[in-house]
Amino acid sequence: MAISSFAKRALAVAVMAAGLSACGSDDDTVVVLPPDTLDFEVTVYNDTAAQPLSPVVVGIHSATMSLWSVGLSASVPLETMAEGGNADDLAAMFTDTNVAVLGAGAIGPGNYEKLMISAEDRTEMKLSLASMMVNTNDAFTGLNAIDVSGLMVGDSMSYTLPAYDAGTEANSEAMGSIPGPADGGEGFNAARDDTMNKVSRHPGLVTQADDAMSVLLPDHRISGTVGRVVITRTN
Repeated sequence: MAISSFAKRALAVAVMAAGLSACGSDDDTVVVLPPDTLDFEVTVYNDTAAQPLSPVVVGIHSATMSLWSVGLSASVPLETMAEGGNADDLAAMFTDTNVAVLGAGAIGPGNYEKLMISAEDRTEMKLSLASMMVNTNDAFTGLNAIDVSGLMVGDSMSYTLPAYDAGTEANSEAMGSIPGPADGGEGFNAARDDTMNKVSRHPGLVTQADDAMSVLLPDHRISGTVGRVVITRTN
């Protein structure tokens, strides 16, 4: 039967303590072993035809933290990323024993990026990630609180990436409203003009085939999932 890392540490401390006692030592020093550090490789694939993904934020955190909830209003850090592609404020949410890393740059259509993240071993280990589809008003993708505490060294978990709507900016796809290369327009705007004002699965993008005011072409459409993620424990 496999012994967990917590059990191994407890056993090691008990054996060392017993050894000290057997030697008749008067030293009352308690030996505390450092916590194990677990390493993960997170590979993010962009499977869209013409939607670059903004630099990804990947974090490991406790069960009490959540980057978003479908049906509830987006936080300002999520809005900032979903409208402008800047994930710095989302990364700053991972405080105390939570950790986060940011991708090196945008992930183009058909490309991928590998990110490495390490965290102290504990009972509850959740992994989340988020990225904006930059040729949109406020569409984003990601994973929210995936349990990675049971992964053994060499094991992998794979997930598809759905498209979400932050619900903070109207999905007009009009000129001047999109920060990506399809438009080069506005990014984050603190004013919320989407009457939904809640996170939901994305209903689909407006292209020139739907509305002449849109700057998007048919290739910019998103349908179902927009990418994949493979999480591998490496240590």
